[in-house]
Amino acid sequence: MKKRLLYYKILRYLSHKNALVITGMRQVGKTTLMRQIFENINDSPKLWLDLDNPLDQKVFEDIDYNNIYLRLRDLAGGGAERLFIFVDEIQNFPEITKIIKFLIDHYGIKFIVTGSSNFYLKNLFPESLSGRKFLYYLPPLSFREYLYFHDKVSQAEAEKIDLASAKQTTDAIKFTKYEEEYARYLRYGGFPEVVTTGETEAKTQILKNIFASFFEKDLKILADYSDSRELRDLILLLVPRVGSMVDVTKLASELGVTRTKIYGYLEFLQGVFFIRLMPKYAKGVDRSVAAGRRVYFSDTGILNTIGNVNDAQLFENAAVNQLADYGELSFYNCRNKAEIDVILNKKTAFEIKLTGTAADVKKVKDLADKINLKEAAIISKKFVGADGVAYAVFF
Repeated sequence: MKKRLLYYKILRYLSHKNALVITGMRQVGKTTLMRQIFENINDSPKLWLDLDNPLDQKVFEDIDYNNIYLRLRDLAGGGAERLFIFVDEIQNFPEITKIIKFLIDHYGIKFIVTGSSNFYLKNLFPESLSGRKFLYYLPPLSFREYLYFHDKVSQAEAEKIDLASAKQTTDAIKFTKYEEEYARYLRYGGFPEVVTTGETEAKTQILKNIFASFFEKDLKILADYSDSRELRDLILLLVPRVGSMVDVTKLASELGVTRTKIYGYLEFLQGVFFIRLMPKYAKGVDRSVAAGRRVYFSDTGILNTIGNVNDAQLFENAAVNQLADYGELSFYNCRNKAEIDVILNKKTAFEIKLTGTAADVKKVKDLADKINLKEAAIISKKFVGADGVAYAVFF
């Protein structure tokens, strides 16, 4: 198994005092990534604990945290050296964060842990590790990583995030080189097991299993929802709304629940990285348009598994996820009369089209000028060659 690009970033901070917390959606490879880091450490005492296992949880069950340190040291076979403790699935034992803080402060233990979601981190221990953790988000594979996993590009090429390069019109030969791979990426998404599985039938079954696992595990551990059918039905209602603003009132009416409950569900789904809610652009425009968010799914493979969207929606969803690598995303909508699909870092406007044209380029640039954005381009799925067109296939 190739290493995720995040692996190389995390290695730089193994000597730092802070705990390293890897979070992300289920099945994106958090445990595999942490195992690779574990195997990289050869000259220090280390210990692996999986909090899915009740026996491993028992290691941390002591009111005297000094005893926990002695237990960890003995299990790791260490002495006075610094201990490296790897803890998988910390959401299964919420009180562990206070223990981690104590052991970092008093014994300098280096913790590398996985946690399931921002929702968990925010709601169960917002302050206990303040100033003592580096938080890393591991998403499904980007298309750059997808190509790297299939030996189509080098590690250096996959790691390169260059917006200026991405915005340049490319030649037809280079575009065609990755066109077929990109179509496959749109269909099946970026979960590592899906990407590395050859058979299409197996890919589909893995995606179904990932969706089922979300309901079987994340809901039970991370949320207090007695009726998962409501959440399931909300997800199904969100599928045809991909790329559209969420109308909470209408969703509440269709499900027969309160608006407050819908807001809670949406926060949860975004917190476990199942969906992405894109806010409106507010800088330089009427603040009255700052309400409302557009919905996207974090992986197009999951999106295709649970519902049907048209080609334009699927491509827009993928392009938005890829643009997220470059920074903060928002969209512009002025009273439903003029809109820009994505504004990156409040500087660059992107309109996403299946077939971008020179007329589309002019339109988005004109609108960008009106709201004081100096950069604008079209992201086109099909090669056109118009000046200013960018291609999501190269993000």
